[in-house]
Amino acid sequence: MDLIELSPWDLTLAAGLVLLLALMSWRLRLGVGQRILIAAARSAVQLVLLGLVLSVLFELRSLPWIGALTLFMLTVAGWEVMARQQRRYRGPWGMGIGTLSMFLSSFSVTLLALLLVIRVEPWYQPQYLIPLLGMLLGNTMSGIAIALDNLTRHAWEGRGRIEARLLLGADWDTAIADIRRDALRSGLIPIINAMASAGIVSLPGMMTGQILAGSPPMEAAKYQLLIMFLICAGTGLGSVAAVWIGSRRLFDERQRLRLDRLR
Repeated sequence: MDLIELSPWDLTLAAGLVLLLALMSWRLRLGVGQRILIAAARSAVQLVLLGLVLSVLFELRSLPWIGALTLFMLTVAGWEVMARQQRRYRGPWGMGIGTLSMFLSSFSVTLLALLLVIRVEPWYQPQYLIPLLGMLLGNTMSGIAIALDNLTRHAWEGRGRIEARLLLGADWDTAIADIRRDALRSGLIPIINAMASAGIVSLPGMMTGQILAGSPPMEAAKYQLLIMFLICAGTGLGSVAAVWIGSRRLFDERQRLRLDRLR
């Protein structure tokens, strides 16, 4: 089956639906119409630019350029994690916790998949590396952002309880253990729901794209299953790392609660 190419007119029709939603938002006074239009415009510009960049990378297959793109993706993801926090860490920690956690989880899981599962030669082929890393970063970013937001918000709201435990002799790890567990649980809920409903409630994006591109449905299902398992592992590892680093950052070397490190 040949791939059916989309024309600018086809995309314009789809964009008209977004414009209709923005008009409905304005009419109902929801206050999100402008944000819908800005988000739609950003996604259009970003995806078109990414398509142009990937077209060049697919031709060059240059490791330094591919590395530069992946580091850029990681930096933007780290910024987005910080931007979604109600209570942010001050200084470089605000962006550093999420960025470091995603680097440790998403990059390691992607590298593992390329070397041991898909076995691409060379491993940095952009056709495989960029889509895999992009999906892992996007989903890991959401999980880490939710987990960190719950950690800092609940630590701020429960500071009296935490300090009481410290006064009774508990160490920092025990004093914040329940808040940390709740934060981790909240960060994992989205990927758990996605895996539980895949194939019944929803047809995941990668599988849909492969089927539309003409791949056999069973092969598309196998790739989607691989991606979901990788995303689950990356989100879990990233959330654990971010919550542990973040919770440790809330205490000083004398194990005193330091909420002044948040803003």
